[in-house]
Amino acid sequence: MSNKLMRPIVLKGHERPLTQVKFNREGDLIFSSAKDYQVCLWYSSNGERLGTYDGHKGSVWSVDIDLSTNYLITASADFSGKLWKAETGECIYTWNFEAPVKRVEYSPDCKYVLFVTDQVMGKLGKIQIFNIDFTKSEQESKPILEIVNEGDATTKPTIATWSYAGKYILVGHADGGISKYDSKTGELLEHSTPFKKTVTDIQTSSDRTYFIASSKDQTAKLFDVDSWKLLKEFESESPVNAACITPVKDYIILGGGQDAREVTTTSGGEGKFDAKIFHKIFQDEIGRVKGHFGPLNCIAIHPEGSSFVSGGEDGYIRLHHLPKSYFDFQYEVEKTAEALQHQNKDQVETSA
Repeated sequence: MSNKLMRPIVLKGHERPLTQVKFNREGDLIFSSAKDYQVCLWYSSNGERLGTYDGHKGSVWSVDIDLSTNYLITASADFSGKLWKAETGECIYTWNFEAPVKRVEYSPDCKYVLFVTDQVMGKLGKIQIFNIDFTKSEQESKPILEIVNEGDATTKPTIATWSYAGKYILVGHADGGISKYDSKTGELLEHSTPFKKTVTDIQTSSDRTYFIASSKDQTAKLFDVDSWKLLKEFESESPVNAACITPVKDYIILGGGQDAREVTTTSGGEGKFDAKIFHKIFQDEIGRVKGHFGPLNCIAIHPEGSSFVSGGEDGYIRLHHLPKSYFDFQYEVEKTAEALQHQNKDQVETSA
């Protein structure tokens, strides 16, 4: 899978590193957030920028859009979360917090929203859940549920997402741990520490029954939501900042790279800013997509699996429309044929 086949479209609208990219439910729009205080809106078909959402006074760490693409929600280092009318760019409500807000996400039914706040300046890291009602401009200012980090900064939540039906909240931690909480009571149901370093991203499958988590320890791992079992593991040669599960095909896409200060002290930086495609079942790397001039900070896959988008430390967004060869590629058939060949060879050698 070469870059020529991937047809990249370079989107330039941000002046500083990207923090998150997100498709809407139909996949015709892309929303992007960055450290330049802005959120941008783009057409996913051709990369045309439609507009920006201006109002934050700090890095915008996270963005999400509701199911009807009417209401945008953002999280920022300026200690706030904002609700916007997606079409007009009007900010209609602001939540104020005691610390920078690192993540925001609607529940699957868009009746709730979660915010992850950082553990800094003596404030404990928290996951806060609010009711949300799009029929009102004024929203509830107090959360209906708080999940508070009782440990030190090493165990703070770094990332969170919802499981199927909004039943659980899946959380990644700075110490490499992952947790599952009851979204109604806040009860801790599962916890493990499968990574050696910070969990950087958690993204679920289309049905939200399993998820992939990525880490600075150069790995990404696939887990089942209900059983909490480790299903698969994928290894990279550099820190993994983002990972997604592709629909339609059984693939995983990873992105990351060494931080700038680490690149100067380590050798062999070539290839460490590529998006890497792995087979979800066999765990083999089957392709790379080059282009970014710095670490990939975020990745999102089109709801129909027809394209993916990555945002980099270099301030660029790269949009890749996947070619027909991507969908025609029968890796499973090739892998099975290879296994049968080895089996037949072993049988011949045994009989000889």
